[in-house]
Amino acid sequence: MSGRSMKTARRKPDSALKAAAAASSPAGRGWITPALAAACAIGLVFLIYAPALNGPFLFDDEYLPFQAPGFLDMGINGIARLQRPLLNLSFFANALLFGMEPYSYHAFNIVLHLFNGALLYLILGKLIRMTKPETPRPETIAAFAALIFLVHPANTESVAYVAGRSECFSLVFFLAAFALFLHKREGGVSWLAAVGILALFAGAFLSKEHTAVLPALLLVTDLFYNQGSPAATVRRHWRLYAPLALLGVAGGALVWRVLSTADTAGFAMKDLPWHHYFFTQWRALWVYLKLFVFPAGLNADYDFPISRGPLDHGALFGLIGIVALLGAAFHYRKRFPLAFFGLLVFFLLIAPTSSVAPIKDPIAERRLYMPFAGLLLAVCDVLRQWSFPRLRQLTVMGFAVAALSAATCSRSAVWSDPQLLWEDTVRKSPGNSRAHFQLAMVYYTAGRCAQSLNEFEQAASTGKNDHTLLVDWGLALDCAGQPDAALVKFRDAAGLDNTAHVRSLIGMVLAKQNRLDMALDELNLAARIDANYDMTYVYRGNIYRMRREWDRAEADYREALRLNKQNQVAEQSLAELGKEKGGGR
Repeated sequence: MSGRSMKTARRKPDSALKAAAAASSPAGRGWITPALAAACAIGLVFLIYAPALNGPFLFDDEYLPFQAPGFLDMGINGIARLQRPLLNLSFFANALLFGMEPYSYHAFNIVLHLFNGALLYLILGKLIRMTKPETPRPETIAAFAALIFLVHPANTESVAYVAGRSECFSLVFFLAAFALFLHKREGGVSWLAAVGILALFAGAFLSKEHTAVLPALLLVTDLFYNQGSPAATVRRHWRLYAPLALLGVAGGALVWRVLSTADTAGFAMKDLPWHHYFFTQWRALWVYLKLFVFPAGLNADYDFPISRGPLDHGALFGLIGIVALLGAAFHYRKRFPLAFFGLLVFFLLIAPTSSVAPIKDPIAERRLYMPFAGLLLAVCDVLRQWSFPRLRQLTVMGFAVAALSAATCSRSAVWSDPQLLWEDTVRKSPGNSRAHFQLAMVYYTAGRCAQSLNEFEQAASTGKNDHTLLVDWGLALDCAGQPDAALVKFRDAAGLDNTAHVRSLIGMVLAKQNRLDMALDELNLAARIDANYDMTYVYRGNIYRMRREWDRAEADYREALRLNKQNQVAEQSLAELGKEKGGGR
């Protein structure tokens, strides 16, 4: 054997030992590193959202369908007839399994958020390979971008806020459909893949209507990555696009019906015409972009003025900036193709809420949740061109994740407590009437009635005195020991909307002042206005108790319980009445 052969022979065992050692090491077993990374990501997300897990229901949470009496009695068939049926079925499952404990609702939101992060990892990795197959370590880049999505503070509202589930839940179906499309589009989408995409699209749409933009996303992706003509591209995936077109027509009709009749969104809003909203969004889009890059000043309820014309509040400059940004992205599209595509995706996905269809609130952080994927593509394009040493790259990535995680943990703590949330909002939006009203209600509910009065005054001075504000302000005045001032607010509210509720409150305050005849007149009027309002009978029963007319009092308490079996005040009053009647004998 030659000297060279001898050396080679001696080298073989060393190579074999090294290969065996590499295979037996944690880094060598490919399944361990992803598993550990996934476990760490899950732990990190639960850690940063831990403050919000035990938080109560907040803001619009109180008006979600599952809060209504008899929600569980509706059954699956009844839930399926509600708007956004799949979303409400998820609330139905929460309520059925865990009741009204907020913890389970928050935990479910976090799990959905993790699912979306995993789907984004698959999508981003696939798009990187489709755009630049030679990119080194595309999985690492995709994992980092997905982690940014999971820990970014701009997504806190969608995750920590129970009502934000509409974003998380619908995006699971949306991203799953997009991921399936990306992995099955080569060679033409098969019938089986088309059925899967269509089913997922239906799930997304039945969870929230803004996901109707999915067909446009699929088509834009096809056109961007195909070399053939648009007609040839569509023909190649006819099994998918033909039924999507039919679903699109049906979905469009449904969306149009909602936008034509809703009072908080759509074209029926008299105070917010579509062109005013459109001008306003030229500015709002820059807020979303800023929150992605520098997520400071997060706000639960922005005080964002409406642009009534192109020049109002500098709206035109916002549009010029958008055009310039798109122009620059187009100019550098060969150097940064993924960033260019990502910017197109961002504007496409945010269009349902930030274009011409008016929404009462012109800006909300949860609307960034779905378009976030487009901006992450720009991040991926920058990362794939980094020329720094790997250790420095990992250090920068780690610092970014740590900083964002700390900010999200802090923000989720704000969402864990209504007082913290609305004090933060009032501090950032001092002219926001609704924020002052919400803080006033927090103080009132906590028994800090005198402190709530200042917030009610601020709410009235920055907005209009509507019926709800006047009623709740009157309750706070009564609680603070100012019954005469409370009566003024109640009577003002009755002048705007003469409901059984406000008339019964007038009767309640008069009874506390021992003006019983006047109180009975008000309560009898309330019963005539609406015989089904249960608290009228509780207040009237209290007056009969004060007059020791026990039979009448008992009849009213029982009527209140007949109308509302959950009326604990009536139940307690009836029990106290029994003791009084026994003592009276």
